[in-house]
Order: sequence, then structure tokens, then C-alpha cells
Amino acid sequence: MAGSKNGARGGAWGNRKTPFVLDVSRLGMRPGSMITFAETVPAPSRIGVELIAIPEGAPVTMDLRLESVSEGVLVSGPVSAPTSGECARCLTPVSGEVEIYLTELFAYPDSTTEATTDEDDEVGRVVDDTVDLEQPIIDAVGMQLPFSPLCREDCPGLCTECGVPLADFENDPEPHRHDVIDPRWAKLAAMTTSDDDQPDPAAGDRE
Repeated sequence: MAGSKNGARGGAWGNRKTPFVLDVSRLGMRPGSMITFAETVPAPSRIGVELIAIPEGAPVTMDLRLESVSEGVLVSGPVSAPTSGECARCLTPVSGEVEIYLTELFAYPDSTTEATTDEDDEVGRVVDDTVDLEQPIIDAVGMQLPFSPLCREDCPGLCTECGVPLADFENDPEPHRHDVIDPRWAKLAAMTTSDDDQPDPAAGDRE
């Protein structure tokens, strides 16, 4: 059994296309052989959904087992990374961590599995003694993250009138509100205000 453990800035993936492409040449297509891969690498791009994701360059920790089986290479193990985004209700920043568990089979060239699948199938392929985990990680993270992340479960959202976060006013003695005049009465209210500003003509007669 062999293993590798390197930091995010190490040179272990310097010769690979992306940090998610792993070399499986040591398995030698021998069923039963296995290697481990424990490494933290930078995310090559933003991975996630619209409001929350693993940022580009964030550390992605992989603790994987790569096993040679009769039809290909079985990759399994956890992958975790920090996430950042914004609350779907109040748009304030949110952060956290996502962890997925990969179980992916990559078919060997000329194997029965490879021969009976086409490019639209979900089964990956071993190419030049490498397996590319990028798309499986993207798919799994997208399924794991919430489409509407919240800063807290009872987030009150934004004021529909002025757009400020309503959570900022939760400790105020008076609730946050706006006095809204019915548009049908707005012109009359303006006329009334204008009349109030005019001097009283009878006031001069009484002086």
C-alpha cells in the first residue's frame, strides 16, 4: 500500500492538468491492488451553486482510496472544503464547510464496462493512467449544498421598502416600519400640506 500527503502548495500535482487528476499507474491494472491518496489541494475553480460554493483557490481536502477492480479503478472516500456565499433572504455573507463521499468507478480502456458505455453515461474512464475527479466532485458538491442558504433558520430577510436587513432592528423597542400612503390619496395629502403652508388671510384683519 502506498500513500501521498502534501500541502495545498506542494508540487505533488504540478505535472497534472488539475489537482483533481490523479495518477493511477502504480495500480498496474492488477485487481486487488490499492493505493491511498491524502492531500489538500486548491480548488481550480468555483464549485457549487449560485448563492454558495467552494471558492476558487480554497483548500480541498481529499482522503481517498483507489482500488483496482476487474473493470477499472474504484475511487472512494471523503472530500471536504470550506464554503462561502450569501444568505438567500438578507444577502449577508455566510460561510461553512461541505463534505461529500465519493464512490466512483473509472473504466479501464478496452474493458467490458468501457465498451458498453457511451460518452453520455456517468461512468468515468481511465485515460493515460489517470482518473479525473473534477466532474464527480462538482456534481456531488452541487447536490450537497443548499440552493437557498440562510444565515439562520429564522432570518427575517430584508425590508421590502428600504432594503435593510430586518435582523438589525430585532432589539429595537419599536418595530421597523414605514408609513405608506395609498397612492390614491398621495396627491390629496400633498395638496393638504400645501394649503397648510399658506398664510391665513383673516389673520391680517385681526391684527
